[in-house]
Amino acid sequence: MARYVFRDGTFVDRQTGAPMEKPFAGQITMPNVISDIPEYRSPVDGALIGSRSQRRDDLKKHNCVEYEPSLSPTKGKFRNPDFCQKRGLQVSEEFR
Repeated sequence: MARYVFRDGTFVDRQTGAPMEKPFAGQITMPNVISDIPEYRSPVDGALIGSRSQRRDDLKKHNCVEYEPSLSPTKGKFRNPDFCQKRGLQVSEEFR
């Protein structure tokens, strides 16, 4: 896969300097730029986190992972009987 850099107002191949080909006339292909995250305090130690790299470092430093619903150990397991009764669900055996 070719990699491009922006030089003199146009994207060119990083190694050859050849201009980037456009899929069809009138279409401009541009890279996707993701903005940085807003500043927040680390819930672990209260440090100010102001960038994605600081967030990655903070997670690694405290042996944490980004929240992923599929990683939840209680996914699909319910412990509150009132909650379950209102919704027609069953209380999980491990919480009885």
